[in-house]
Amino acid sequence: MPADPVAAVIAVDVGNSKTDVAIVARDGAVLAARRGSTVSHQQVGAAAAAAGLGRLVEDALATAGLDPARRPVAELVACSAAGADFEADVRLIARGIRGLGVASDEIVTSDCDAGLRAGTSRPWGVVVICGSGMNCLGRSPGGRDARFMALGEVSGDWGGGSAIGQAGLAAAVRAWDGRGPATLLRQTVPLYFSVPNPGSLTVALHRGRIPWSRHREIAPLVFGAAAAGDPVAREIVERQADEVVAWATAAIRRVRLGKLDPDVVLAGGVFRNEDPAFFARIDAGVRAAAPRARLVRLGVPPVVGAALIGLDRQTGGTTPEDVEARLRAELTDGRLTR
Repeated sequence: MPADPVAAVIAVDVGNSKTDVAIVARDGAVLAARRGSTVSHQQVGAAAAAAGLGRLVEDALATAGLDPARRPVAELVACSAAGADFEADVRLIARGIRGLGVASDEIVTSDCDAGLRAGTSRPWGVVVICGSGMNCLGRSPGGRDARFMALGEVSGDWGGGSAIGQAGLAAAVRAWDGRGPATLLRQTVPLYFSVPNPGSLTVALHRGRIPWSRHREIAPLVFGAAAAGDPVAREIVERQADEVVAWATAAIRRVRLGKLDPDVVLAGGVFRNEDPAFFARIDAGVRAAAPRARLVRLGVPPVVGAALIGLDRQTGGTTPEDVEARLRAELTDGRLTR
C-alpha cells in the first residue's frame, strides 16, 4: 500500500527559459524551492521535458528531507506552463507528470492562470505575461475567460524579451552599417557581448559561437538606452507598451470588464524594468478601456500562483489568508535561487 502523502503540493512553473519547483505544506510552509533550466515541451521535447522535471522535483524533495523513492510524496502536482494553451498540450504535460508518480493527482494550467492567481486575491481580472514572449488572460467575475492563441508571429503576436532583443539587435546593426539612425545600441550591444561591433555579433550569432537564445539578453539594454534618452530604443519600448495595452484591452472588452475595476496583473521578466514612462503609457492605455482598472506589477515568482492554485484545490475553495500570506513570504526569488 502506498504511503500517505507528506506534502500538500508540488508547485511547478515552466517558462521558456527557466523552471521553478516548490514543495509546499498545507499550512503554506515552503519545504524546498529550486530553479532550473526550462523543461518546456515546446523547447526541449516531451521526453526531455518529463526527464528534466523529474530531476528538478527529486532534487527539491531531497532538499526538503523527503525520500524521492516514497510514492506518493505529495497530494497534488500543480503545474503552470508556458505553452499549455491547448488541450493537447495540457494532456501531454499531465501525462509526463503522472509518469513521475510523485503525487496522487495533478492539475495543469497555463502560465496566465498562475500569473493571475499570484497577482491578485480576486478570482477575476486580467493578466498580461511578457517574458520571452507574450500571452494574456481575462476573466470575468462570473468565471468567463478570454484566452489567446499566443503562438508567436503566426498568431499575430509581437513582444516579449525575444522580440525586444531582436529589435535592439537590428537597430544596432542598421546604425552600424548605415541603414538606420544613430543609436546608443550600436555601442552597448556589442560591448555587452565583448565583441568589437554589431557586425561581429551578427556573425557570432549566425554561426553559433554565441547561442541565438542569448539575443533575449539585449532587452534590458534597450530599456537602458531608452532611459538614457535614445529615441530609437524609446520607439521599441513604446511599441512594447502598446502591445501590452492591445492584449489587455482585448481581454477587458471580451469579458466586459470596462465598467468594473479590474486588477491588470503585469507578469514576466520584461516588467522588472524601472522605466516610469513605459508603465505610464501602459496605464493610460488600459484606463482608456477600463477607467477604474488598477495595474499590478507581479512582485512574487509565478510559481506562487501555481502553489496557490494547488492549495485552492486542496481546500475546496480559496486558500486561507494566513496560509497564503505564509506562502508568499517564503516562496521568493531569493529562495528559488539560493
